[in-house]
Amino acid sequence: MTTTNTADLPGLRRPALPHADAMRLAATEYDGIADAVEQLAPQDWNKPTDCTEWSVHQLISHVVGMAAMAASPLENLRQNRIANKRPGGEAQMIDALTALQVRKFGTATSAELTTRLRELGPRAAAGRRRTPGLIRGLRMPGSQVVGGIDEKWSLGYLIDIILTRDPWMHRIDLSRATGHALVLTADHDGRIVDDVVREWAGRHGRPYRLIPTGPAGGTWSAPAAPDDALEFDAIEFCRILSGRGQADGLLATVVPF
Repeated sequence: MTTTNTADLPGLRRPALPHADAMRLAATEYDGIADAVEQLAPQDWNKPTDCTEWSVHQLISHVVGMAAMAASPLENLRQNRIANKRPGGEAQMIDALTALQVRKFGTATSAELTTRLRELGPRAAAGRRRTPGLIRGLRMPGSQVVGGIDEKWSLGYLIDIILTRDPWMHRIDLSRATGHALVLTADHDGRIVDDVVREWAGRHGRPYRLIPTGPAGGTWSAPAAPDDALEFDAIEFCRILSGRGQADGLLATVVPF
């Protein structure tokens, strides 16, 4: 994988969270989604999800595949090497990567996936935590399409931010698909929402007043904020920004998960 040092690359997407804070969120989220998967009943695994091409079983196969990739440098190289070849004719590398994960790990039973996720979570968190700052500062190869625009990301943005947002959003998907309660706290989920809101505000760059509600909510605004506020559930706010809902105005600003 070819990377570029980011020191002199303006416009490169970098993590806003300090690495130590991001890694605490990562470890907690791996535990959280493993807890959620352990609560699933046998009949839950074939239910459809908001990821319209995936059942619950396929969604969890992807989560396990991502954790395996984060836990092992060799598995990371293997998955990326195959995905870069676009074996299914995918236009985007990320689509090839997730399809590969579903194919490989989707052959496991629900019990096997549950066990593997519990085992892989701590290893994935440790692997990400140990990634040196020099490596996190390198530019990812290629570009990522966000809201129809090609972006350049640092490896740190992937490691510190995206690899936690991904299982977090899929934990939300699981709750919606199965009806099981979504466990939320201000210290964990509220911190993730705060990072999302700040990135969203930076992406659109316009005055706003936002009041996401619920355990993960809060109040955010920009200078010259309008009197009227955007006020609704914090989780629904993030779902909309992820592309899981229809929106216009400032809410049409996409944030990657």
